[in-house]
Amino acid sequence: MSMTTAEIRCAFLDFFASKGHQKVSSSSLVPGDDPTLLFTNAGMNQFKDVFLGTESRSYDRATSSQRCVRAGGKHNDLENVGYTARHHTFFEMLGNFSFGDYFKTEAIQFAWEFLTKELKLPAEKLLVTIYHEDDEAFDIWANTIGLSEDKIIRISTSDNFWSMGDTGPCGPCSEIFYDHGEHIWGGRPGTPEEDGDRFIEIWNLVFMQFNRQADGTMDPLPKPSIDTGMGLERISAIIQNVHSNYEIDIFENLIEDTAKIVGATDKQDKSLRVIADHIRSCSFLISDGVLPSNEGRGYVLRRIIRRAVRHGNKLGASDVFFYRLVAALETQMGDAYPELKDNRQLIEKVLKTEEEQFSRTLERGMNILNDAIKELDSDVIPGEVVFKLYDTYGFPADLTNDVAREKNLTIDEDGFKAAMDAQRKRAQQASQFDTDYNEQLKSNCSSDFLGYDKITHQAKVIELFAEGKSVELINDGQQGVVVLDQSAFYAESGGQIGDTGQLTSSTGVFEVKDTVKLGNAIAHKGVVTGNFKLNEQVNVAFDVERREAIKVNHSATHLMHAALKQVLGEHVNQKGSLVTDERLRFDFSHFEAVTAQELQKVETLVNEQIRMNQTLQTKLMNLEEAKAAGAMALFGEKYEEDVRVVSMGEFSMELCGGTHVTSTGEIGLFKIVSEGGIAAGVRRIEAVSGEKAVEFVQSRELQISKLAGLLKTDPDGLVARIEQMLERNKATEKELDKLKQQLAASAGADVLSQVIEINGIKVLSTQLQGVEAKALRAMVDDFKNQLSSAIIVLAVADTNKVSLIVGVTKDLIAKVKAGELVNFVAQQVGGKGGGRPDMAQAGGTQPENLDSALSSVHAWLNDKL
Repeated sequence: MSMTTAEIRCAFLDFFASKGHQKVSSSSLVPGDDPTLLFTNAGMNQFKDVFLGTESRSYDRATSSQRCVRAGGKHNDLENVGYTARHHTFFEMLGNFSFGDYFKTEAIQFAWEFLTKELKLPAEKLLVTIYHEDDEAFDIWANTIGLSEDKIIRISTSDNFWSMGDTGPCGPCSEIFYDHGEHIWGGRPGTPEEDGDRFIEIWNLVFMQFNRQADGTMDPLPKPSIDTGMGLERISAIIQNVHSNYEIDIFENLIEDTAKIVGATDKQDKSLRVIADHIRSCSFLISDGVLPSNEGRGYVLRRIIRRAVRHGNKLGASDVFFYRLVAALETQMGDAYPELKDNRQLIEKVLKTEEEQFSRTLERGMNILNDAIKELDSDVIPGEVVFKLYDTYGFPADLTNDVAREKNLTIDEDGFKAAMDAQRKRAQQASQFDTDYNEQLKSNCSSDFLGYDKITHQAKVIELFAEGKSVELINDGQQGVVVLDQSAFYAESGGQIGDTGQLTSSTGVFEVKDTVKLGNAIAHKGVVTGNFKLNEQVNVAFDVERREAIKVNHSATHLMHAALKQVLGEHVNQKGSLVTDERLRFDFSHFEAVTAQELQKVETLVNEQIRMNQTLQTKLMNLEEAKAAGAMALFGEKYEEDVRVVSMGEFSMELCGGTHVTSTGEIGLFKIVSEGGIAAGVRRIEAVSGEKAVEFVQSRELQISKLAGLLKTDPDGLVARIEQMLERNKATEKELDKLKQQLAASAGADVLSQVIEINGIKVLSTQLQGVEAKALRAMVDDFKNQLSSAIIVLAVADTNKVSLIVGVTKDLIAKVKAGELVNFVAQQVGGKGGGRPDMAQAGGTQPENLDSALSSVHAWLNDKL
C-alpha cells in the first residue's frame, strides 16, 4: 500500500531531522514584518532575515512543512484552481535549509537519497535541470550521484536562477523532474512541449551563493546557503500513483464529503475540486487571523469563499454548505495542524456568516450576468458588466470569469480595469500623514534596554538627529532625536506607548516627549534646553508616575485578553491594542456584539485576578517551547527565536516585551468603558484601570446622583422612576395623537366648505393651519372618501418650508395626473415633487409664494378639464 500524504510529510521531516536539521513549525500564512508579501508563499519566507544575515538562529540546518497560499498579488493561481491537475490556492511546501552550513553536494545527495531510498522512486524515472553555467552542479549530478549526461539538462533562463529581488542573495537552481511515461503527452524541460504533463517538477534546490549589487555585479556570499522546496501534494500524487493532485487521499476524501453535503453524483465535476481546494485555504487563513473584508488579505479570503459558494450553487446546493466541510478538513489535517481543531468554531462561524450574506445576492447577480450574456453580440462580456457585478453585487471579476469560461466566453479585462480605475479616482481623498520617525530616520546603531529593573542610570549619546539629518550637536530650543547606547526608556511597540522624561548632560537638558525604535536603536524625541553633544555622558530618568500608570493598563490588557477567551471562546485573538497612561484599547476577533452580561463576566474575571494579587512572572524561553506551554502569540507578529513570556498565575501567559506590574494587586480596579465594532469580525473594547478606573466609577456615581436628584428619588429608585416616567410619556403621546386626530377632523369639516366645482368636477385647494405635514396623506384619503369624485390640493407651511399634497380620485386620473399638478404648484414655491397619478407630494422653500400658487390651481385645472 502506498504512503498517505500525512506519512510522506512525516517521512520528509524525520529524514532531515536524522541529518541534523531542526524541525521548525510552519509559520503563519500572514508573513510577520514583511510588507512585500500578501501571504506566505514559500518555505523560505520565515527564514528570509536569516538568509539576509540580519537574524541568527541557534541552528544552521532546518526543515519544515510550510503552509502556503497563492491566491492574490504577484502569485495568484485562483482562476486555474479546479481546471488543472496541480494548481491550488493552498498547498504545503516541504523544505530543507542550510544557513551557511552545507552546500550543493550535500543538498543534492540529501534530495537523491530521500527520493530513491526513503520514497523508493525509480532512479530511471528522475531527471534534473541545472543553470547552464553551473558546472559545479553538473559535476555533482554526473559524478557523485551518477546520473547520465542526457538526464542533466542545462537551462539558460531565470527558471533555473533564483533571486530574492532585484538585489540581494541569489543563485542557480537545480530542479528535479519525474517522468510519468511515454503514454502521457509532453516534452522534457527546455523543449517546446515542456508544458505537457509527462515531465513534472517535484523539487527545486536553490543554491544561494551570490549577492547581486544594484549595478548587476555578482559578489560571492561569505556563507553560501541552501533553500529547497517540494510540493507535498505533487510528490503525494507520484507516490500514490495518480496523475492529478486532486486524486491523492486528502482530496479524494474531501471531494467525497463535499459530494455528500451538496448532493453531487459526478465525483469528477470540477466544482468539487474547487470547493475541496478552497475549504483548505479559507480554513487556514481564518485560523491565522484573516477575516473577510473589502480590502487586502480579507478581500482575497472573501473572493475564495464566494467562488466556493458559487460552485456549490452550481452543483445544486440548496442551503449553506461550505462551513460544514470544516469538520471533514479537520479529520484529514487536524493531527498535523491542531490549530484547525482549536479554531474550528470560529472558522465555521465565519464561513457560515459569509455564505449567508453572499447567498442573498448570488441568485440576483447570476440572473443579471445571464441576461447580459444573452444580449452579447460577441464572445466577450463587456468590462462595465463585470464591474457592475463586482461593485453592486460583490461578484469578484474572477468569479465572473469562471462563469464566462464555462460558456466559452471571455471577459473584457481592460474595460473592467478602466472602470475600477475610474471608481478609485472618484473615491480618492487627499490624506496628509505626519512622517513617522521610523521612516524618516535610519540608524545603524543599537541600544540596550534597561527599563525592566532600572529607573535612572548613566548612558552615552551615540547618535543625534535634527531636522531629519544626523548631526553632532543639538542647540538650545531645537527639536531633535537622541540615541543612547543604553536606556531605561521604553520605546513604543506592541501597543504600549513610549516613555517620556528627561536626559541631563553637563551642558543641557533634553525633554523627552516620546520614545520610538529606529531599527535596533532606542530613539528619544524631544526638545533641548542648552545643548546636547555627540559622545557625551548623560543622566537618564523617565517619568516614573506615568510609567506606573502604563504598566497598570498593560497588565490589565493581558488579563482582559485571557478573560475574553474564557467568556467568548478560544477564537478571540488580538487584532491591535493601545496602552497609555490614561486608558487601554483592545481590538479582537469576534463576529457579534459582546452582550452586557458577557462584558460583566469579563470585568468580574479580571477583578478576581486583581484581588488574588497574582505575582507576575517573566521568563525567557525558546519560541516553540513558549507556544507549547500555552503562551499566547500575537497574530502577524514576528518573534525572535528566544522570547519573553509574561505570566500571571495560571490565568494569563503571553509573549510580550512590554513593562508590567510586579503583581496583579497593583492594578487595583478594572472597568470597561465601551465596546463596539470597528470592522467586519473585529470588535473594540476601551477600558480603564487603577486610579483612572476609580475616577471613572466616581464620575458615573456623581452623574447618577445628580440624575436621581433631578427626578426627586434616590439612586436605588432611579430605574423605577425612569420606567414610571416613560410609561407616563407613552400615555401622554397617545392622548396627544388622539387630540391631533380630533383637531384634524374638526379642521377637515371646515375645509370641506371650501370645495368648488370646475366644469362639474369638485376641487379643493387650500392651506391648512395647525396641521402637521405627516397628517396630510390621511386627510387626502379621508376627503376622497367623503367627496367620492374630486381633485384635492392641500398645503401646510411654516416660516421656511412648504409641504404639498395632491390627491385625484381614480375616475379623474385620465384627465388630471396628481404628479403634474403637484409639480405645477411646487415650482412656484421653489420646490419639486412626484408620486402616483392618484397621489403625489412635494416640498418647497418659499412659503411667501404659497397663496398665489394655490390661487393658480383653479385656472390650471380649468384648462385641463
